[in-house]
Amino acid sequence: MPLNKLEIRMKPIRYLGLVLLLFSAALPALGGGPKDDDKKNNADGFVPMFNGKDLTGWVNVNCAPGTFYVKNNEIITTGKPTGYLRTQKQYENFIAEFEWMHIPPSPGAVGNSGFFVWADPLPAVGSPYTRGIEVQVLVNLEYKNKKGQVTATSQGDLFSIWGARCVPDRPHPDGWERCLPSENRARGAGEWNHYRVEAKDGVIKLHVNGKVVSGLSKCRPRKGYLALESEGSECHFRNLRIKELPSSDPAPEEIANQAQGHQNLFTGLDLAGWKADADANRHWQPRDYVLHYDGKGKELRTEKEYADAEFIADFRIPAQKGKTLQPCKLEFRDQVFLEVPLTKDHSLSFIQPTGVEQRLKRVKNLKANGQWNRLQVALKGTTFRVALNGEAAAEIDMKGAAPKGFLALLPSEEMDFANLFVRELP
Repeated sequence: MPLNKLEIRMKPIRYLGLVLLLFSAALPALGGGPKDDDKKNNADGFVPMFNGKDLTGWVNVNCAPGTFYVKNNEIITTGKPTGYLRTQKQYENFIAEFEWMHIPPSPGAVGNSGFFVWADPLPAVGSPYTRGIEVQVLVNLEYKNKKGQVTATSQGDLFSIWGARCVPDRPHPDGWERCLPSENRARGAGEWNHYRVEAKDGVIKLHVNGKVVSGLSKCRPRKGYLALESEGSECHFRNLRIKELPSSDPAPEEIANQAQGHQNLFTGLDLAGWKADADANRHWQPRDYVLHYDGKGKELRTEKEYADAEFIADFRIPAQKGKTLQPCKLEFRDQVFLEVPLTKDHSLSFIQPTGVEQRLKRVKNLKANGQWNRLQVALKGTTFRVALNGEAAAEIDMKGAAPKGFLALLPSEEMDFANLFVRELP
């Protein structure tokens, strides 16, 4: 009988107890009682990291909307583009458990993914990956050096990436900050593996299918976000759960950066979110996490207008000999242009809506051609602040600037962009 049709009559009153007893007995079947998994989690201190239905509690940092999705109580990544899905909160000391399974595109093909520990919210400069510690999730790949020594495996390696630091439990043959597993315990493609990651006070131990095989110490950072990696092939994750352990009060320099609400502007697969006509699609080419401009088309503009906001753009000038390239040029708020020079002998310059050019300062930390730079531009009212590669480079009051407008990329010649983000300011 539907619950909204249930009637309890006052006479005779003795039936009331029977009705309530039947109603309470029906609760578990109706979904109102605790599940067995929940009871187990509560008993041993673990809580789920994934609700089995959607990606609540997770943030897609730099991938397409469909790169990570949920099906059959699993988080699945297509592997395209390269990037990561991180937790909304940071973790310090914890024990995390999960299962993973690779589905490579063909028999024997490499399946690549990872579980990032103590990571930053945004990717490193010019990279789709974050600074942090990687717990390798890999099948069908092994590297050896010229001496025939194994340098990387598919059996549960641990290593630092993009500026993080660590000390492996066993010295690496080539001196890398990478711990190779003590034995091979991982199963191959199409089979589930169980990982247990114990992380405390900058020390990590990895259990592969029930036994410790890898370890690191003196990790920096030792507090940050956790993340699942997308890298080229399909990978499934399930039964993700975590138990937090007491804090040991890490110093500020031991903590990863805090998320500030940046939103991704580039999917890695297409030009969604940009005004992309046939000409734009010919000359602006998504190449995994890199947006390549061939130098032959027009500017590329966002579909959305922005008022007060901070923009991040990594750019790389191709390493070409005997060719003079033009500056990396961006437009903000319609008719406010910023030019970043290609040589250390030039200054940053703004071109105001009136057409007047104002040179600001000489740039000392611009990277050489072929290397990535990170440009950060914050627009608040009519004040424009510019930072290049982490150093404040300029501040200017751009009187006459429109209250809002599009972001446009206007390189004069061939150039690569990556890590395009925006954060709207209050």
